[in-house]
Amino acid sequence: MAQLYYRYSTMNAGKSIELIKVAYNYEERGKNVLALIPAVDDRYGRGVITSRIGVQREAIVVNDDTDILELFIRENEKRKIDCVLIDECQFLKKKQVLELVEIVDSFEVPVLAYGLKNDFRNEMFEGSYYMLLYADKIEEIKTICWCGRKATMVARVVDGRIIREGRQVLVGGNDLYVSLCRKHYNDGRIGPDR
Repeated sequence: MAQLYYRYSTMNAGKSIELIKVAYNYEERGKNVLALIPAVDDRYGRGVITSRIGVQREAIVVNDDTDILELFIRENEKRKIDCVLIDECQFLKKKQVLELVEIVDSFEVPVLAYGLKNDFRNEMFEGSYYMLLYADKIEEIKTICWCGRKATMVARVVDGRIIREGRQVLVGGNDLYVSLCRKHYNDGRIGPDR
């Protein structure tokens, strides 16, 4: 039975490499994967899922107004889709999460969505909130803080200091964000000497 999987973590935990690995495993067995990425994440180019270790794969770009169910049906008519994979699912809208639910429930196709749970202010993203509500399976991909504890927070860092105000979506990587444990997120320490 197909299910909707939500695999979340902080930054630098390996979400994108996990997605790429799953896609490879399906395709190695002759299965067709529909890989998606929200348009807002264009750090490595449009339509490219990229792991920080340098592995990439192409994906279809999803805008805020993209009907994912319609996109799936169109692609499924061209070739039978065996699995839907989406990176950076925190950027999805509620409507799009419900479309993923429909793909699972009506077409019996598994959907694996990877993304952040909370933003730099420790507030939920819209996509993450609805993934937590509707996912059949919720799995945490773990990474660690500089101190060795489990990282559960994402801090936005400007000029070596954590900032807690600003717009929710500002796409960046290690230049702008650091994953921290709750203690160091709260006390503002981004490293042993800072």
